[in-house]
Amino acid sequence: MRRVALVTLVVDDYDEAIRFYTEALGFRLAEDESRPDGSRWVVVEPDAEARGTGLLLARAKGEDQRTRIGDQTGGRVGFFLHTDDFARDHARMTAAGVTFLEEPRHEPYGTVAVFQDLYGNRWDLLQSAG
Repeated sequence: MRRVALVTLVVDDYDEAIRFYTEALGFRLAEDESRPDGSRWVVVEPDAEARGTGLLLARAKGEDQRTRIGDQTGGRVGFFLHTDDFARDHARMTAAGVTFLEEPRHEPYGTVAVFQDLYGNRWDLLQSAG
């Protein structure tokens, strides 16, 4: 079986990114290892079963990478967080300070609302219909 295991997300600071993804979004910290060059290998995953794609949180190196923080997909929704209980997760995330850019809406494919992470990357919180 093949699957995309990790997607790199360029961040400004490892620890603030870990806090956001684990506390505000409810991800789990899967790996956090120091590297000889002073960087870290940091992976967060959406759930304990690791059924979804993990995020490799990579601290920006140099100005070119820093300019990409928060706009890795040119302002489009670039990440999709699926849930089995939209109301529960929307309420928990809102209480944790996550910024939703719109009210939840019902589409033929499910219930969805766009939110942004701490750097401004756009995400969909999505519960599929049926």
